[in-house]
Amino acid sequence: MASPCGAEILVRNLKAQGVTHIFGVPGAKVDRVFDALLDSGIETVVCRHEQNASFIAQGLGRMTGRAGVCLVTSGPGTTNLVTGFATATSEGSPVVGFGGVVPRADRLKQSHQSLDTATLLRNVCKSSVEVDAEHAIGEAVANAFRAAESPRPGAAFVALPSDVMNEPASERILTPVSPVRAGAAPADAVAEAARLVNQARAPVFLFGMLSNEPRPTAAMRELLAVNPLPVTVAFQATGIVPRELAHLFAGRVGLFHNQPADRLLDAADLVVTVGYDPIEYDPGLWNQGKSRPIVHIDAVPCDIDADYKPAVELTGDIADTLLALQPLLHPRPEALTNPNLKAVVEEMAALCERGAREGGVPAHPLRIVAEIQPFLQDDVTLCLDMGSFHIWHARYLHVFRPRSMLISNGQQTLGVALPWAIAACLARPGEKVISVSGDGGFHYSSVELETAVRLKCSFVHIVWCDGSYDMVRFQQLLKYGRPAGVDFGPVDNVKFAEAMGATGFRVERPESFAPTLRKAMEIPGPVIIEVPVDYSHNRELGEQVRSEQII
Repeated sequence: MASPCGAEILVRNLKAQGVTHIFGVPGAKVDRVFDALLDSGIETVVCRHEQNASFIAQGLGRMTGRAGVCLVTSGPGTTNLVTGFATATSEGSPVVGFGGVVPRADRLKQSHQSLDTATLLRNVCKSSVEVDAEHAIGEAVANAFRAAESPRPGAAFVALPSDVMNEPASERILTPVSPVRAGAAPADAVAEAARLVNQARAPVFLFGMLSNEPRPTAAMRELLAVNPLPVTVAFQATGIVPRELAHLFAGRVGLFHNQPADRLLDAADLVVTVGYDPIEYDPGLWNQGKSRPIVHIDAVPCDIDADYKPAVELTGDIADTLLALQPLLHPRPEALTNPNLKAVVEEMAALCERGAREGGVPAHPLRIVAEIQPFLQDDVTLCLDMGSFHIWHARYLHVFRPRSMLISNGQQTLGVALPWAIAACLARPGEKVISVSGDGGFHYSSVELETAVRLKCSFVHIVWCDGSYDMVRFQQLLKYGRPAGVDFGPVDNVKFAEAMGATGFRVERPESFAPTLRKAMEIPGPVIIEVPVDYSHNRELGEQVRSEQII
């Protein structure tokens, strides 16, 4: 029998790694890999755009902790991965991408679609390499998965010259590989952190994106059950506080320094950050000019910032570090009865209650959020796009399961919600999925609705409609008093859904929203609900915001 070609060895490594789905768009430089996938048992999902393929793979990685995989062709096929990979790397989502390139003999000349894609993607990936020999395929694949899944997770890319994929290759299979897990932080650092917490009168925990993994979440919940200290979270850490500890939760912080939880954070004499990255919430907004100590708990050392220089860093496995810290904590009585916590929890509850009473047409954003809240049970995944609506959801919706509210808060990327909804249907079969976008972001990736129909994905996608890129608009109004370049024409999203083979509804009045959503969640396949929204209330998002905070 002839020796297997490079494409077959690549696919065998992916199979050994446990890959079940590959998302991509084919092309001549990578067609041998698509051919090898036909006999592999790995499901190839053909997407409508490479960027969406990377978003679906990223969503799968974020929900499972195992790298999602995408496969694209050369030239623009690979350049279309840049946005998805930048999003994945800055937001801690493991994804591995493979892209075809010209044969090795053509690399240094202007041949069709010749491009040094490995170098191009290096700035948005944790690892980006080109396989330059047939015997190196297994090594490249193994190291890509290790890089993508190791703390802090992100994107890895492997460029595949077409001649390497077509020629006989070494049959060595070097997958599966797993990321190396460090132990707890050094004991002396853990002890010093405990000392700082124990002497503080108003300590606050700030949880970030990497705390939202299963093991750190379980360790955090155990620690807080014994030491009920106040908690706030960045947007991507949504869901780590359980229902039974909701009285400790001051709400979420991010984007603008004007939330009730910001007052708690401002008054803290010690902040313990866990799995936090400054890209989630700029320390210049919440720690500028503060002299209080910070304890940094993370799998990787922090980037020192003028406004973020921890007194002690606990670098190691987050879960193991929290478990080591927990028995050393003996907080002062006043730390456990922080009056600011009670005030902000009551304020958050009042805001949510107010939302349920809002009337008017188009609907107030808080009314739509209040109508969605009862649907967010522990078997529901909510995927949010980027836009004004995202801020209302991120601030005021409550969820109690980790990674059940997906948010782009690093790059704040438009178009992620619908691809993530597809990923959620694959990662959590049998569960309910709701995704939300504005009418601007929706059509960044709406063509992938056909892919969702083809895959028989059942989810409800809600489109907040106002005819503009409103997150830009309301900040322009705050800065300049007038908008510029934010308006676009209308699309009938119900007809669009139907043209794609999906179901579409339009809700005209807020009281019709919940019955329509309830009906939609029982319909098999993708369902689009179009909801007109009154964004004039977005001034509330920017109240008391300094001009330098507007982004």
